Amino acid sequence: MIDIPGGGAALIALIAVIAVAAIIFLMLFFRFFGLWFRALLSGAHVGLSRLVGMWLRHVNPGVIVDARIMLSKAGIEVSSDLLETHFLASGNVRKVSQALVAANKANIPLPFQRAAAIDLAGRDVLEAVRTSVNPKVIDCPDPAKGKHTIDAVAKDGIQLQVKARVTVRANIERLVGGATEETIIARVGEGIVTTIGSAESYKKVLENPDTISRTVLEKGLDAGTAFEILSIDIADIDVGTNIGAKLQADQAEADKRRFQAEAEKRRAAAQAQEQEMLALVQENRAKVVLAEAQIPLAIAEAFKNGHLGVMDYYRLKNVQADTDMRSSIGGGTKSS
Repeated sequence: MIDIPGGGAALIALIAVIAVAAIIFLMLFFRFFGLWFRALLSGAHVGLSRLVGMWLRHVNPGVIVDARIMLSKAGIEVSSDLLETHFLASGNVRKVSQALVAANKANIPLPFQRAAAIDLAGRDVLEAVRTSVNPKVIDCPDPAKGKHTIDAVAKDGIQLQVKARVTVRANIERLVGGATEETIIARVGEGIVTTIGSAESYKKVLENPDTISRTVLEKGLDAGTAFEILSIDIADIDVGTNIGAKLQADQAEADKRRFQAEAEKRRAAAQAQEQEMLALVQENRAKVVLAEAQIPLAIAEAFKNGHLGVMDYYRLKNVQADTDMRSSIGGGTKSS
């Protein structure tokens, strides 16, 4: 074995460290050289050290470089720090960049901070910019929810079934915190129901269906929403059922049942009263029979006390027999 002096060992270690560092540098260089060179040629320079830093921070360097190139070619200056921050916040850097380019081409003022806020709020910022340029048509009601018409009843009781189409344009300034399409559909549906409900006759609505759209549009239904309503058009209007007549028929049926119940109640009360009277008659008859049963006792007591003689008794029996005969001839009840 050849002994290596201490100084030689340190030199070898230094060379080894330099070699390892060189190898790592070459690996990183070849890994990010393509992105760096592409950004350099596109006029959106991003340093190699920044690309390595993105990789260490778990940021996709390719997304950031592509966004920088896209924005630079459109004449929009956005720093890599802002793009990285939005990426780390789980934002869609590519879509935000596309929205900024589209807004710039359409002369729509849209700073990066607002676009990033819209994206982080869960809205499709690119679709919002497109809707600002090309207005969007919303069906009211939404067929996807299973309801195909808005049903309303005029004052004459006739039901009308309406389909409306609402043309809206996205309001970039109100996208953050503004209400969604569901609110627009709900407000338009409410306005249609109110307008038809205030009409004296369904015929007037059929003659001038545009009165519905004008009345609803004047209500300012886009307040507090992320959209600006451009127009409300009645796509279809049909006559439904006669709700008023149906309600009147149901009310008449309910009244008939109520009157029948009241009549049945009175009949039952009359029957109960009749049974009470019959019971009272039977009770009084029982009292009469009980009183008549006291007569023989009273006669016997009169005989015993000498207040009634035999001849008086026979005369009483003759009167009673005569009375029974007259009663039988007259159809009366025979006395006991």
